[in-house]
Amino acid sequence: MIRKATIKDAEIITEFNYCLAKETEDLELNRETLFKGVQKVLSDESKGIYFVYEKDEKIVGQLMITKEWSDWRNGDFWWIQSVYVHKDYRRQGIYTALFNHVKSIVDSDDTICGLRLYVEKENEAAKNTYKALGMKETYYLLYELSSPDKSHES
Repeated sequence: MIRKATIKDAEIITEFNYCLAKETEDLELNRETLFKGVQKVLSDESKGIYFVYEKDEKIVGQLMITKEWSDWRNGDFWWIQSVYVHKDYRRQGIYTALFNHVKSIVDSDDTICGLRLYVEKENEAAKNTYKALGMKETYYLLYELSSPDKSHES
């Protein structure tokens, strides 16, 4: 079952995000900061929306949507972020189900002009998954300037 996450899901989402950072970028996130960030999203949809996948009476997968206004298209792009499936439930179509759930919302809402995500350059498995779901690589590169005060390190 797929549903919108609630504030009651903050602990498991925090844990999944912690694992995601560790597995994909070998980052040790500050759990307190992460928990506060997750709580803010769960209590304010303008910051994002988490969707969770439940199986065996527990949450086993998640993704978060954030919105980016496009004046060129007069609509919001939905950005897929914080994708995580518990290691015991991978390769079972959980991400595909989450993606298709979100895509069905996008397809039925004229105010949403598309879906976007970013992926690690070397993550061929993820890129192949996204391509198989109909996504295409864009010609954009991502640049970032992070505040040293807001480091993701613990």
